Amino acid sequence: MSGRVLGRTPRPTALSAARRSRELAALGDTPNVDVLVIGGGITGAGIALDAASRGLRTVLVEKHDLAFGTSRWSSKLVHGGLRYLATGQFGIAHESAVERHLLMTRIAPHLTRPLAQVMPLYAPGHVARGAYIGLGYGLGDGLRRLVGTPDAVLHAPGPIGRDEVVRLAPAVRTDALRGGMRGWDGQLFDDARLVVAVARTAAGHGASVLTRVEVAEATGDGALLRNTITGDELRIGARAVVNATGVWAGALDADVHLRPSRGTHLVVDAARLGRSDVSLTAPVPGSSSRFVFTVPAPHGRAYIGLTDVPAEGTVPDVPHATEAEIDMLLAVIGDVLAVPLTRADVLATFAGLRPLLTDPRSGEETSDLSRRHAIIESATGVLSVVGGKLTTYRRMAQDAVDAAVERRFGALAERPCLTRELPLVGAWPRERSGEIHAPARLVRRFGAEAAFAARLPDGPRAARGVSAQELQWAVEVEGALDIADVLDRRTRLGLVPADRDASAAAVASAFDRAGTVPVS
Repeated sequence: MSGRVLGRTPRPTALSAARRSRELAALGDTPNVDVLVIGGGITGAGIALDAASRGLRTVLVEKHDLAFGTSRWSSKLVHGGLRYLATGQFGIAHESAVERHLLMTRIAPHLTRPLAQVMPLYAPGHVARGAYIGLGYGLGDGLRRLVGTPDAVLHAPGPIGRDEVVRLAPAVRTDALRGGMRGWDGQLFDDARLVVAVARTAAGHGASVLTRVEVAEATGDGALLRNTITGDELRIGARAVVNATGVWAGALDADVHLRPSRGTHLVVDAARLGRSDVSLTAPVPGSSSRFVFTVPAPHGRAYIGLTDVPAEGTVPDVPHATEAEIDMLLAVIGDVLAVPLTRADVLATFAGLRPLLTDPRSGEETSDLSRRHAIIESATGVLSVVGGKLTTYRRMAQDAVDAAVERRFGALAERPCLTRELPLVGAWPRERSGEIHAPARLVRRFGAEAAFAARLPDGPRAARGVSAQELQWAVEVEGALDIADVLDRRTRLGLVPADRDASAAAVASAFDRAGTVPVS
């Protein structure tokens, strides 16, 4: 970050247009690195952090922006593996619980929080359904205790009475309501913000994080890079090349076989759900393991998801919800609401594609495919990281870098993984957030860095109360290169068209204050 803003030397974790230019120039002067990571989603950012923290010269390249793809379209939850227990995938359930524990207690307590999940129970059948849901919640809580997550972080689940259900979820339908079950899981403040925090932490350990740089061709020992802003090309050598492009991995490695699954969410005004701060959950008819749920969201919004359907055909840069998916989500959640939602209540939708690893000969439904991850070495030597999910990004990164070190460096014991103990930029104990001298809104977004963001000069605000300081921080510290980067990935105002239109001028002003011209 510039000295003129904070009156001190630049932050080693700050990403900016100027830093990008410097590091591209340095790469041209010394075009040989230890690890080249392709893809700027959560997996790629995690790999860059893992490799850089081991002392490897690391470069991450991303064709668009950080969190441009699947990583910004999740449910914003840090799952503990309950669904995987239900399908007998005990290994990934345990792995999920471990990684949730690390995220919430050590790695990013400032970006996560406990979220109550409330399932209302209606007569008839409420006793049997409550017992079934209670059994699942109990198994999940057993995993929580097994990995050491304390009650102060995630509470024990249990039944709640009718009045408590209504208090927690005021919009709930009350006729035949007999009570409910309450479980707990982790929630991210925002998935794209997690990606940016991981990438910035990697940069602080010496990684070069280069957005708007695409890979024209790649082999196991290097790649041809193209600056999409200038068109300039640069060939670099690398001891290991890691493909972390998610559902697009097959474009670089023909040996990768994925069956993308589309998960769709609706965006509604939180007032339509009584401004509830819990996740209201409703079972999908005909399924014992699928649910539609609400998630409290920033800017006075709420999200409703989740679908899980095959995504056929060419993989788009930005997936879109189908009319059938919107209707299904409205119908299922409407069954537990006093006043069901209509199409008029849907402010926006978003959809993400999960990169599910599969045998191309398999006929499995995408909802039944494992969320396991794998490291696949192509005939050209490129290592592709496929499968997995957001919660387990750190373990995926560890396995990827372990594979790269073993196969390319041959001295794994000399370069052990450090990320289990490595907090992200801004990390601060959740219970001590009151010690940070900054507005609560900034603390929620930036953690321990909120005090520095608060010192930025004032200026025009964006929609939904997003401050000038948040906008300028996105440009000077978080690597936003154009207005869409700020709206769509750093603040998420771009989700709702009206918010986007009302905010563009304020974002342009933030670029002016930062002395930076947005790229076109």
